[in-house]
Amino acid sequence: MRSTTMLSFASAAVVLLSACSSPVKVAEKPATPVAEVPKAMPNTRSVETVTAAVDPLNDPKNILSKRSVYFDYDQYTVKPEYANLVQAHSKYIAGNKTKKVLIQGNTDERGGSEYNLALGQKRAEAVRKAMVLLGTPDAQLEAVSYGKEKPKAMGHDEAAWAENRRDDIVYLSK
Repeated sequence: MRSTTMLSFASAAVVLLSACSSPVKVAEKPATPVAEVPKAMPNTRSVETVTAAVDPLNDPKNILSKRSVYFDYDQYTVKPEYANLVQAHSKYIAGNKTKKVLIQGNTDERGGSEYNLALGQKRAEAVRKAMVLLGTPDAQLEAVSYGKEKPKAMGHDEAAWAENRRDDIVYLSK
């Protein structure tokens, strides 16, 4: 029994002594030097505003973005209030020889299909002829009628009918 007691004391002494020992030092890898980032210098350059060229056909501030000419009931003469619009498109088309334009004549829903197709064609031809008189080559223009087949407004009142009595100037992509 004496040997077991001795063995117990020896084990306890080893445990106690190991708890008091200093930790083993591990060799550390040398730290890699970090490159110093240069301090940001204040920007002394002036900033210029760059304006991208906006296509005049898509510029809401340009008259060319408006592409509808409206007509009175049962009429196909271009109203004076649309003269500037027709003139602006005419000048643009004449200056851009690669542009082709389709002038779409439309009517309101009142009247028969044949009558409205004929009236829509007269409206489209009125704008086409005005553009030709203003210098647009006839080869760049085409007039078609949709009659009452392509309404812009779906109502059955004077406001909707007035919206549908129009020519649409459509630029064809080439």
